[in-house]
This record gives sequence, structure tokens and C-alpha cells, in this order.
Amino acid sequence: MVTRKTATTPAAKETAKAAAKPAKKTTPKAAESTARIRVGIGGWTFEPWRGVFYPEDLAQKRELEYASRQLTTIEVNGTFYGSQKPATFTKWHDETPDDFVFSLKAPRFATNRRVLSEAGDSIERFFASGVLELKNKLGPVNWQFATTKQFDPDDFEGFLKLLPKRVDGRAIRHAVEVRHESFCNEAFVALAREYEVAIVMAGDSKYPQIADPTAPFVYARIMGTSEAQSKGYSSKALDMWTARARTWAAGGTPEGLDMFGEASASKTPRDVYLYVISEFKAHNPAAAIAMLERLKRRT
Repeated sequence: MVTRKTATTPAAKETAKAAAKPAKKTTPKAAESTARIRVGIGGWTFEPWRGVFYPEDLAQKRELEYASRQLTTIEVNGTFYGSQKPATFTKWHDETPDDFVFSLKAPRFATNRRVLSEAGDSIERFFASGVLELKNKLGPVNWQFATTKQFDPDDFEGFLKLLPKRVDGRAIRHAVEVRHESFCNEAFVALAREYEVAIVMAGDSKYPQIADPTAPFVYARIMGTSEAQSKGYSSKALDMWTARARTWAAGGTPEGLDMFGEASASKTPRDVYLYVISEFKAHNPAAAIAMLERLKRRT
């Protein structure tokens, strides 16, 4: 049986108490200032975005250049299906602003296998393929698993042991996107926390939602955009996801999300990577931009 520990009223009471008293040390906003919230989309090549997100007269070869100046991060899906050339990563680095970050979907050859502990060669090839040419613009690596992959503690720990913490002196952040209900348990959360690997939070989706913080950063993919909403989400939903991102960045845990492990004792600020993915894809850029605008208001 799946046991959910949804964050609710205790956090609300503490928030209300804190608001009633003058802050003595670090307020949530002050804590947030040491972490970065990035919001983006999946990929940058999508025909329905032309003339809507992208200007009518923009050359297709300049779409990454344009998108990276409207958003603060992009999740690359192409790396899931096949290797890119080092020159491609260099090109992406050179076309984007200094503070822009890419997250990369790791190759399916590493995750779509029966015995995960045998993925070592695939993992090594991925990191040797040129990803480090992104330099400081290399963000988290998302290891996405098939919807049929079930949780086996020994099997999964064998995989986590293969994930390098550093490659050629460069620290690597890892996130795992699991999509089977068997992962909704305390043992999986504890394992991810032990290896400081983030569990991808699948918001507004048919997949299991596991919101336990397990790493020094949060990786969220929200999948509920609608054709009926010009900005993908209603104003209320955009406000809610923006508030959740702020809470994560300040080291807190947002209310209303399913958690399965012991509450994290750490209140350290966390970087946040939030991606608007799938569903009504044509409106995903508008939703991401709307959240970035809300973050600028700092209300």
C-alpha cells in the first residue's frame, strides 16, 4: 500500500507564526537569495511556437539564441535518444547567455534496461560524449526511467553507485525520474537522499508525484498546461507553482504535495529547476515566462 505524507497544516501554522514575529536570523526571502530559481521548457524546436513564442521573421537557426533570452533554462530531450557531437554542445554554449543553464535527459540506453547496475558503460560514454563542452552551463542530468520499471532496492542502488559525483573535476548534479507507483515508498526516498540525487517532482501529471527533497536542488516537471488558458495555466495555478518554487528555494517544503519519506531536517536553500513540459505544448513557453515574471515581483 502507498503511504502518502502530504504536507499540510503544521507548515501553515509555522508560517503564520513566523509572519507574526520579526525575523531574527534568515527569512525565507533572504534564504532564497542564496539559491537560484530557474524556469524553462523542454527543447526549443517546435513548429507551433513559430509566430507565437518566436517572432515570425526569426530564422530557425536562431531559435535557441532567442529562447535562452526569454527563459533561464531548457531541458534537452535529444540526448535521451542519441549522442550529440562535442561541437554541438560547444555551439549551444556559445549561443546562450552567460547565466543560462541546460539540463540534459540522459541516454535511454542507461535507464531502459533490466539490470540497472550494468549501465556503467552507457553512463561513461554519455559523459565522454562532449557534455562538458557546456562548461558552466551544464545543469542537472535527468535519468528518466520507463513507466514499467519497478523499484528494486538493490537494483536501484547499484545504478546510483554508478553516477559520478564529479567528471574531470566538474561537479555533476543528478536527478532520477521514476514513473511507477512502486517507487512511492520510504525506502526509495531514503536511498535517493543517501546518494544526494534529486527525485524529479512530476506535477499535474498521470505519473507518481514524489515531492520529498533529497538533494541540494529541486527538479520539477509540471505537465498540466491547457489549450483553454492563453498562458497554459490559470493565474491561480501560476501563482501556486511560483510560490512552491520560492518555498523550495528557501529550504522549505510546499504544502499539498505527496511525500513518502521522513521529513528532511535540512532547511538549506536549494536551487530550483522547474520545467513546463508536455500536455498542451504550444502554451508551455507562455507559462514559463509568466512564472519568471512573477518571480521578478518578489511578492
